[in-house]
Amino acid sequence: MTAVPMPPESGGTATVIVADDDAAIRTVVRRALTRAGYQVRTTETAAGLARLVADGVGEVVVSDVIFPDGNGLDGLAGLLAARPGLKVIVISAQNTLSTAVRATEAGAFDYLPKPFDLDELTRAVASALDAGTSAGGEAELGDGMPLIGRSAAMQEVYRTIARVVPTGLTVMVLGESGTGKELVARAIHDLGPRAGRLFVAVNMAAIPRELIESELFGHERGAFTGAAARASGRFEQAEGGTLFLDEIGDMPLDAQTRLLRVLQSGEFTAVGSARVQRADVRIVAATNQDLRRLIDAGRFREDLYYRLNVVPLRLPPLRARIEDVPVLARHFLDRAAAEGLPRKALDADAVAALQAHGWPGNVRELENLMRRLAALTRGETIGAAAIADSLDAAPPVAADGAATLGEAVEHHLGRYLAAFAGSVPPDGWYDRVLAEVEAPLLRLSLAATGGNQIRAAKLLGINRNTLRKKLTERGVAARE
Repeated sequence: MTAVPMPPESGGTATVIVADDDAAIRTVVRRALTRAGYQVRTTETAAGLARLVADGVGEVVVSDVIFPDGNGLDGLAGLLAARPGLKVIVISAQNTLSTAVRATEAGAFDYLPKPFDLDELTRAVASALDAGTSAGGEAELGDGMPLIGRSAAMQEVYRTIARVVPTGLTVMVLGESGTGKELVARAIHDLGPRAGRLFVAVNMAAIPRELIESELFGHERGAFTGAAARASGRFEQAEGGTLFLDEIGDMPLDAQTRLLRVLQSGEFTAVGSARVQRADVRIVAATNQDLRRLIDAGRFREDLYYRLNVVPLRLPPLRARIEDVPVLARHFLDRAAAEGLPRKALDADAVAALQAHGWPGNVRELENLMRRLAALTRGETIGAAAIADSLDAAPPVAADGAATLGEAVEHHLGRYLAAFAGSVPPDGWYDRVLAEVEAPLLRLSLAATGGNQIRAAKLLGINRNTLRKKLTERGVAARE
């Protein structure tokens, strides 16, 4: 059984105000906090809460948001102005990112979505009493919330975002492909103090290794073959804003070293330049890989990991929050209709079919499915048969959202060509592309066969001598 922290012994027994218009919630919370050793006062209205606070009652408030006579979040700033040392824990059935952020920006010490665990609430009260100051934030609330879902897993994501938004801390977003890592990064930027500046995203997996430093830090004219003009890098473009480093696990080691120096010093130089520039950016990184395993394999710097993993934020896969599927599906259908596709609705059997699916492509797969059904389904209602037919006909989802491996490769090559701004790429482009594709193919084949080169060669359809030669050419470490 989980141990419940007791209130501090010094200074007497603490008093907690419980404000909620639901009598049942007031009763169970009062009993739990009384068992933990606290004095408890209760009220069912916002006005009653204000009177208790004005009278100097209580060191901690546990407050709902919706009251018959007002909104608890609207009055929170006034309570804290009257009692600056007061700690307020907001509880709410409005389990959205908006509520979490509004509670934090209004000065709440903590936010717990309903239904909550009573032990968790008791721990939050103990933490509030131990804290020296109120944990108010300065985030501005954006007009639209990019993340959707009321599952317990998403509530933890909302709470973490709300806490980190007003800070300048570096965030590492972890999760499978298609879970919405860039949406989280954008929410952190849009709700934070840097919202008025640029949000710049760069996908490490989409940039050839020889162009990564130029992409991040820019280059001067003539810095390398094909550099016909000066180009600013992503750090310079994101000045004062947020730089989102997606697929950070795919960053080559030499580029990792350069990035680490920038994070340590706050300064960088463009390729081919001696001029030092300051890097005033907030960093949000993301990966779908296990960075610890990459560190053990010598493919990711441990010191860079600690620089980036200041606040880890793990996004759940869609299969772990299946209760969010109906609201997500309807949201994507509404978005498709707003973009000009026919408006559709889901019947009960269709919703059940969606919740029975495993969603290997996560939220991205669901969005693509809804868009496809909106365009192709006859009639105004989507049934279970249409769901099944569309899922059976859907192509596999690639890591970057492309439908096939060929489309993913084409996307990456297009990014490569765009980096030369219309000029001709360096000679030997064909060999460079082959090297970029062949190296991971070799690594994955070795991994799939436990490092057995004979089996890996058979899997690839080549002889062992050819495999050894390619391993040497591509710099792939043999595992046996």
